[in-house]
Amino acid sequence: MLATSMAEVVLDKLEQADTLEKLYEVTFLMRDGYGLKHVVYYWVNSIGENYGAGTLPPDWAERYVEKGYNKIDPVVLGCFQRFDPCNWKDFDWSSKVARDFMKDAIDHGIGTQGLAIPLRGPNGQYAVLSVNDTRNDEEWETFVRENKRDFMIIAHVFNKKGLEFEERGADVSTTKLSPRELSALTYLARGMSRMQAAHQMKISEHTLRVYIESARHKLGALNTTHAVARALNNGLIVA
Repeated sequence: MLATSMAEVVLDKLEQADTLEKLYEVTFLMRDGYGLKHVVYYWVNSIGENYGAGTLPPDWAERYVEKGYNKIDPVVLGCFQRFDPCNWKDFDWSSKVARDFMKDAIDHGIGTQGLAIPLRGPNGQYAVLSVNDTRNDEEWETFVRENKRDFMIIAHVFNKKGLEFEERGADVSTTKLSPRELSALTYLARGMSRMQAAHQMKISEHTLRVYIESARHKLGALNTTHAVARALNNGLIVA
């Protein structure tokens, strides 16, 4: 039995999600409904393709990839070795590299509290649902105790949805990007800066960012670079 009606709302929207973009919408719904800082669902399919849906700030997503933080992130490394939900603070943060990483994350609006739920698929698929917040230790312990069951159920439905996408052959070649989204990614693929791309499109950099983020959500990309690469590889744009 679910502990909250919020879980029922999230699960209903999740069951109806039939595109990568709609998975993004569910992460925002979950974030706001539970009063969290961030929610991220990340998965790797059976052939090693990476997908993501979440509420992380775009500048942090870009920096995370640029710095290669996936190689030292204690949450990522810890989840590879576990099967049960884990508090972020249960992972090994003792090294200077890990502490510096956390400081950088905090500077970019990431909370110090988190719960990560590792997930697996039948053909080597791997996924993690991670929720993040800024509550203090006592508040976070109470929050997790009250909501962990919901999060575990939601996590498995997220994973079921990811596996369904893979099974039916859903890929980004069928994704519908708007002309403006395609233009934004095309200019970036040609090596233009955001300022140059915005100038070419006769829009502000803020508006350009909106188009880029929308395209990223539709493509299930982890960051802008990933979105451009995915669009190129699947023939959505030509550089």
